[in-house]
Parts: sequence; C-alpha cells; structure tokens
Amino acid sequence: MYDDVLVVSATRAEAAHVPAGARLLITGLGKVRSATALARELTAEPDRYRRVINIGTAGALHRRHGGLYLPSRVVEHDISAEALRALGYPVQDVWEIPGGDGSVLATGDTFVNDEAERDRLAARADLVDMEAAALVHVCGEFGVPIRPVKVVSDHADDAAMDWPAAIDAAARDLAAWLADTAFGER
Repeated sequence: MYDDVLVVSATRAEAAHVPAGARLLITGLGKVRSATALARELTAEPDRYRRVINIGTAGALHRRHGGLYLPSRVVEHDISAEALRALGYPVQDVWEIPGGDGSVLATGDTFVNDEAERDRLAARADLVDMEAAALVHVCGEFGVPIRPVKVVSDHADDAAMDWPAAIDAAARDLAAWLADTAFGER
C-alpha cells in the first residue's frame, strides 16, 4: 500500500501506532545504530523508496515548544565540526530540510536531561533528538528525500527521565500525522 515510503523510528514504542501496511524500520537508539540500519535497508533495496519519514520523540529546548514539529533544519550538535574544518577536514553538520515548519532539530548521542546542556543547545536549536542528523546524512548519500517528524516528549530537563511514560501519546500523534498527511487516509 505504501511500498515506496519507508517510515523509520528508533524504537518500537514510538512507532506503536503506525498505520497498517506502512513499511517500517526500527533502528535502535543513537546515530550509529540508526545510520547503520537505514544504510543497510537502502543498500538492500536501492530503488524501492521515493522518501523516508523519520518519526520519533524530541526534547524541547524552549519551554514554549510542545506538540508535533516538521524541522526545517537539522544540526549535529556533538561533533567538533569547526575544529575538524580548521584542520582541513570538511565536515557537514547542518542540513536544510525543504517543506518544514521553521524549527531546528539538534541531534546527538547524548540523552539531554540537564538544564545547563539544554540551555547551551537552545542557542542554536528548538528541539533535540538522538537520530535525525544521522538519518538525514544517510538519505543524502543515497539521494532519497527525508522528512523528520518529531513530537515533544519532554523539556530536556530532569523530567526527561519520564520519557517512557510520554511515548504512547507521542506515538499516537505521530501515527495520526502519518495517516492524515503522509498517507492521506483521513
């Protein structure tokens, strides 16, 4: 039914309510696991997908943020890109995503639940997750468009440790977006 769209999620819990018939890839948490799983899938079926949709939760870096976001920019926040570029090694750490809502998503392998870290990241982004930049990078390498879709699950502070309690509501919001927008069923 949706054979040319690949829905990618880090966890089964975040994808618990994905519409039946959708092609779904569960990657595991973090940049390495997500990049490896997606690259493996796109290599195995190089001409199958016309786009990838990355669904999942994100921490809000500003108190005013909540709900569902379609980021316009993804940044990799935990790579020393500036230092590497100064050494002569060009590193891409920012990707523009067409058709977004203007929000900026920072990706890193650190689970952000510290207010000082949140405030540091808030200077350059609205949301934080652990997979999107890696997935965007892989899709760029394979020439497949990607749309990250994130639902705020916490505010990247002490309460972030309650993340598991917020997943089901977020998964329902993500599934509704898929049904309404990506797959146009409702």
